[in-house]
Amino acid sequence: MAISLNVNGTSHEVDADPATPLLYVLRDDLALNGAKYGCGLGQCGSCTVAVDGEPVLSCMTPVMLMEGREITTVEGLGTIERPGPLQQAFIEVQAAQCGYCIPGMMMSAHALLARNPAPSDREIRDALATNLCRCGTHMRILAAIRRAGELMQAAAPGDPARRAG
Repeated sequence: MAISLNVNGTSHEVDADPATPLLYVLRDDLALNGAKYGCGLGQCGSCTVAVDGEPVLSCMTPVMLMEGREITTVEGLGTIERPGPLQQAFIEVQAAQCGYCIPGMMMSAHALLARNPAPSDREIRDALATNLCRCGTHMRILAAIRRAGELMQAAAPGDPARRAG
C-alpha cells in the first residue's frame, strides 16, 4: 500500500504494509539509519524520532499513523558540513561514547529544546527518561543539551540555527 510521508521536510511515497513500524520504513525504505533498533518494545528509546515536534518511539508506531504528520529524524537536525545546534553541542562536549543511543537522546532533547531552550537539569532528565544509555556519558549529555540551548538562544531570531536541530 502506498503511504505518503513527510520526513525531514521532504515528501516520500513508500510502499509498505500499514502496520509496519515507522522505524523499519525509515531505515529500510528511506535509508535514514539514525534511529536505531534497540529493544523493539519501546523501552530503550534508541528509535526515538520527532513527530509533529514530539518524541515518538518509532519501533512501536505503525507507519499508517504517520500520513499528514511531520516526521523529523536526527538526519533532519543538520548535516556533517553544517550541524544543527544540538549536534554541534554534542560534538563540542564529546557527549557520545558508543553512540547507539545518541540519536534517540538528541530527538528527545530536540523536542524539549523546541519548547524550552533553557531547561533545568531536572527537565532534561525527565525528557530523557525513556532513553537508556549504558555508556556512562550522562553528565556530558546533560551538558550538551544545556550547551545546545545556549547556542539556540545566541542565534539571531529567524536564524535557522535557532531551531532545536
